[in-house]
Amino acid sequence: MTQKFPEWLKKKLKNSPHVEEMRMLLAKANLHTVCQGARCPNLNECFGRRTATFMILGERCTRSCRFCAVLRGRPEPVDAGEPERIAGAAAVLGLRHVVITSVTRDDLPDGGAGQFASTIRAVKGRIEGATVEVLTPDFQGSEAALEKVLAAGPDVFNHNLETVPRLYPEIRPEASYSRSLSLLEQAKRLNKNLVTKSGLMVGLGETEEEVRALLCDLRDAGCDVVTIGQYLQPTPQQIPVKEYVSPEVFSAYQAWGASLGFRAVLAGPFIRSSYRAAEVFAASLARAR
Repeated sequence: MTQKFPEWLKKKLKNSPHVEEMRMLLAKANLHTVCQGARCPNLNECFGRRTATFMILGERCTRSCRFCAVLRGRPEPVDAGEPERIAGAAAVLGLRHVVITSVTRDDLPDGGAGQFASTIRAVKGRIEGATVEVLTPDFQGSEAALEKVLAAGPDVFNHNLETVPRLYPEIRPEASYSRSLSLLEQAKRLNKNLVTKSGLMVGLGETEEEVRALLCDLRDAGCDVVTIGQYLQPTPQQIPVKEYVSPEVFSAYQAWGASLGFRAVLAGPFIRSSYRAAEVFAASLARAR
């Protein structure tokens, strides 16, 4: 039975003229964001700061993860002009750290890796000195697809585990915990200087012991940065919240992650994998020195 909505999850919305400006800019450029597609609770805050996480390869996903509000169905053809439009939008917004994610495209031979690579190159070619963070699907475990993305020179490689292994059949039935963990391990092996990152949601029925074991798995895989946030049911079609995790437990997870040696750990009710990504990246670099 879902618990009563707690006070710490009642977020005040701040009005900003930038929010509508962002919506108009994205619509005019025919660009998608995971902020909108996944109904992120931080949308007003991030749009108000003129930041967004660009979502490439259309807005329809080939998988049916039970926590996600992104549309499912037959995906759109790959848009060859999308990388340059993202680079242009990022330049207009004055972004120095650009975050790119995608829907999962199991229908494509390379899982969309080529579009990631093209977008990374377009951004770096358009904005001198820009850093790029990618949040990718698992590419069905293809090392060739991963190599294609890494060859374009992202500064951060992010792939979310999302939840503990026991809950994968219920929450991520088309994914594999071991495959996702292996992807992060492969990325670090292919480029030891790359910042690797992963994220998970809590409140789906996991135990604290399972979260701690997951964090150990990530460190063993060489993961540098981890984000931990509260799962919030985006629409009635997604799986209900099993538990609202207290701020004290998030603090304990953050301390545990720090003790394991992660370069950066961000844990809290409203934390999402790309939340304040530029600041988290800077913190990870500072910790590495």
